[in-house]
Amino acid sequence: MTVTVEKDGRVLGTRDAARHPARRPRTSYVLFLLPGALAALAVIVVPFLMNTAVSFTRWQGVGDPTWTGLANYRDLLDDAEFWASFRHSLFMVVAMAAVPTVVGLVLAAALFDYVAKHFGTRIATVLRACFYLPQVLPIAVAGIVWSWILAPDNGSLNALLKAVGLGSWQQDWLGDPDIALYSVMGVMVWVQLGFPLVVFMAGLQRVDPQLYEAAELDGAGWWRRFWHITLPQIRPEIYVVLTWCTIAALKVFGAVYVLTKGGPGGATDVPSYFSFTTFFEKTQVGYGAAISTVLTVIILVLSLAFLRLQTRAEEGDRA
Repeated sequence: MTVTVEKDGRVLGTRDAARHPARRPRTSYVLFLLPGALAALAVIVVPFLMNTAVSFTRWQGVGDPTWTGLANYRDLLDDAEFWASFRHSLFMVVAMAAVPTVVGLVLAAALFDYVAKHFGTRIATVLRACFYLPQVLPIAVAGIVWSWILAPDNGSLNALLKAVGLGSWQQDWLGDPDIALYSVMGVMVWVQLGFPLVVFMAGLQRVDPQLYEAAELDGAGWWRRFWHITLPQIRPEIYVVLTWCTIAALKVFGAVYVLTKGGPGGATDVPSYFSFTTFFEKTQVGYGAAISTVLTVIILVLSLAFLRLQTRAEEGDRA
């Protein structure tokens, strides 16, 4: 049987119809993508190229920049402050990606597979909203509130410790170089936990309930159902959360700026804040641009690596 398609008053055969897909004009796709492409070009690509060009110069923000080639990048290799800030960002990856992913996955499975069944979906929804609330708060507001809580003299945490007889545990949480970074990490775990929780609960919605029912009939406990059903079924969501949270951890700025401003003594400095101070406080624009460029390249490489791992995992599942 021959299939025909009318186009411009002419009757096309099957082969002509395949060569002239009248029902899907490609130009319409281009028109829809054009505004986003232009916005990305103006907001992301052009500034990144300009920043990269500035990183090859010595410039204080005024006057004419002086071309220095790779001098700024060579200085980075010997800059102890830069490497210290980069080590701190690895701690932030633990606090904003690793810990929230693991804890969020367990909490999502518990809310979905236990709380919703025994206490109702309304309770599970309320708890999910409570965990997600820190994501809604502006980071500046959350940082100010936590600076009040962690204040050494009249902070809520130290007051609580004293009230329960643990006064010896009182600390200058954000002013002691030995514990300031861990205090910021704790705040960022609280801020970041809601995002993976919501993503994982959304992913669990597409898991066939019969899998849990069959496992439960076979005598599998909650942990075995979590390990053998939940984890394999929401693997794509795990990759998405790890990618997103790792990027957020590497470029974290607002929390450090509000809580500690990189102190005390650089104990909580991270590359994004180090670049900021180099730009605007030291007015070493070229050097700050080099820090930003290196950080951007690291983020791009890690993103591509995560995407590659996800693609391989999906191909292995289909095979």
